[in-house]
Amino acid sequence: MDQFQLSGLDIGIMLAYAVLIIGYGIYHGKRDSSEDYFLAGRGMTWPIVGIALFSANISSSTLIGLAGDAYKTNIHVYNYEWYAVVVLIFFAIFFLPFYLKSGVYTMPEFLEKRYDRKSRYYFSFITIIGNVMVDTAAGLYVGSIVLKLLFPALPSWQIILLLAIAAAAYTIPGGLNSVIQTEVIQAILLVVGSILLTYFAFQEFGGGWGDMMAALTERLQAGEVASVEAARAAGHYAPSTAEEAFSLVRPGNDEFMPWYGLLTGVPLLGFYFWANNQFMVQRVLGARDLNHGRWGALFAGLLKLPVIFIMIVPGVLALLTFSELDISGLNYITADGTPCQDLSECANLTYPVLLMQLLPSGILGLVVAGLLAAMMSSVSATFNSASTLITMDFIRNIKPDMTSKQLVRAGQIATLVLVVLASAWVPYIEKVSDSLWQYLQLVISYTAPPAVATFVLGLFWKRASPTGSIVSLLFGFVFAVFMLVLQVSASSMAPEDVPAWMAALTGIHFLSMAFIMWVMCLAVHVVVSLATASPSEEQVAELTWNKGLFQQEREELKGLPWYQNYRILAVLLLILTALVVGYFW
Repeated sequence: MDQFQLSGLDIGIMLAYAVLIIGYGIYHGKRDSSEDYFLAGRGMTWPIVGIALFSANISSSTLIGLAGDAYKTNIHVYNYEWYAVVVLIFFAIFFLPFYLKSGVYTMPEFLEKRYDRKSRYYFSFITIIGNVMVDTAAGLYVGSIVLKLLFPALPSWQIILLLAIAAAAYTIPGGLNSVIQTEVIQAILLVVGSILLTYFAFQEFGGGWGDMMAALTERLQAGEVASVEAARAAGHYAPSTAEEAFSLVRPGNDEFMPWYGLLTGVPLLGFYFWANNQFMVQRVLGARDLNHGRWGALFAGLLKLPVIFIMIVPGVLALLTFSELDISGLNYITADGTPCQDLSECANLTYPVLLMQLLPSGILGLVVAGLLAAMMSSVSATFNSASTLITMDFIRNIKPDMTSKQLVRAGQIATLVLVVLASAWVPYIEKVSDSLWQYLQLVISYTAPPAVATFVLGLFWKRASPTGSIVSLLFGFVFAVFMLVLQVSASSMAPEDVPAWMAALTGIHFLSMAFIMWVMCLAVHVVVSLATASPSEEQVAELTWNKGLFQQEREELKGLPWYQNYRILAVLLLILTALVVGYFW
């Protein structure tokens, strides 16, 4: 396969889309006040909130990762998708009412109201670092990979700069409303493009669902799936039939997601991402009212369910149709410095290869625009959320006399600085990309548990104290640094030279380690809280859940028709989720 070639029509569609989406974002910008700029005036309706949540989550890296994992028959990645439904329902019931009632701009600000300013500053700083060094830079990096394949003559730094400028072009002047309004368009294009890709992939394969499963079983039993054979050789679980490959529950020796991970790490990481992460929660903070916020969260959960059919199945179809495809002409370099010969060596090229091999001219340009739109959506989301954290958690506290318009200007300057920092960090990711992607989930499993422990205890335990919060957060930080140093040290040593105790600690699956760390942070928080002064009544009266609130809400919901009662909608969504998960169980 030679270098990707785009027709003039495809390039024209991509350029037109870029101009239109930037113009659309600027047109819908709100910047008259800080509430307009950072929270879209708190006027978002539920469809906008739900689509924005979905679009910010399904980034370009997610699209490429889902297809690549499916190519390697790791359908387990869908567990993160359907678990989002459960987490979003829990979020809508318990977390969201307190977030909206408190009137906060940021998640760290909520920690200050419930605990103290020390917890706020710590969590804000950690979130900003994560947004710039991981979320934003990683999104730019993956977007640069795709464009580098399409336009090999362009240097990487120019591609990265163009992507960052495109995402910032409407984020800086327009704020959250611009981000969300463009995300709606991008999400629609993304879903339509994924459906078209799935359709053309099935047409190429020439069979239906049953034929696909039969062909996959044949290849697995013939030992023709490289990743499966590699897992089997390493002593890990490897599926032998299509039904096993599509099973969401894997044995305990599965390398990527053993069954116990579904009970420990997956829900924990989900809670952090959907209920505590600023760049996701910020969309719901901009909801018109509590009902619209809840309906939007449930709608986002509903949109996550079809992902397996339109974003994961194409990767399986690529395994059946393009496993023999010679892609050496793409000059994509593997970790050992040699060009990829086929997709088994570079599974992250699965999605771009599907696009270029299957889609006709015109549609190709539209879908590639959708792929880049997903990247812009994720990057613009992190730009806006990080600038909100800098402005509202630091600048406003340092200069409390700043006017609303001055805060907006500070947010715009902060976004510009973030664009420069994230763009400057991307080349370092490119140099160490293999180790970065290998440790990405590991890093998240270390950063999420302390935050989740602090939020959960603060919401459900009145005795959780400010001192308990900051000590627990700092304990989690020190422990995470310690474990990361061990991981790096162990990976740089020969296996026979690694001490037994180090091998035991670093050998714990990251999903189990996340749960262990969460339990330790809970324990530290509880012990320190009981040993220190109680929080004030003001801190717990309005920001701690109790049964009376649930009963009071029941009375309020009686006057609503069933289709506006979020509890009924949540039950229906759970039933639908159970049916989908049960099919792939």
